[in-house]
Amino acid sequence: MTSLIVATQNSGKLTEMQYHLADLPWELQLMPADLEIEETGTTFGENAILKATQVAKHLGQWAIADDSGLEVRALDGAPGLYSARYGKTDAERIQRLLTALQGVEERQAQFVCAIALASPDGCLACQAQGICGGEILKTVQGQGGFGYDPIFFVPSVQQTFAELSSEVKRHISHRGEAFKALLPKLLAVQAEH
Repeated sequence: MTSLIVATQNSGKLTEMQYHLADLPWELQLMPADLEIEETGTTFGENAILKATQVAKHLGQWAIADDSGLEVRALDGAPGLYSARYGKTDAERIQRLLTALQGVEERQAQFVCAIALASPDGCLACQAQGICGGEILKTVQGQGGFGYDPIFFVPSVQQTFAELSSEVKRHISHRGEAFKALLPKLLAVQAEH
């Protein structure tokens, strides 16, 4: 079984990737705690590629990385790349976003996820992106999830990310869509190696 290093220290992200890649003969592992990658890209895709290629090159192993965030149309795509740094806590980030949208009726938004896979020599092997469209509610709704999930409403299922079951969320989310797009590419890469 081939090791696949997940370019994160987030065990929740590792678990989610294990779910999406369960059918592949790869053993997923978190990157070493002492390894730090600076996210200097200007897009989610650039950051995912940066993390995957640098971790792969540093460790000499296959690496996978994702970068994701929330883009709000009325805020010209903010918080975007800064979604995780939009406040110190989830509650602060949500409050800052709701304050920024006060009095704004057009509340369309989308979660974006970019994923990149790099070979042990640090070269990009494949990449994909997924998007889940929705809108930002005026108040928190639901107890599950994390981040902006309680205010991100998905019209197609008439619920927020925080109200969805884990299974439904994994299927329709931006990360789920990115993995659906990535899987055929991963299988092709795997067949070559």
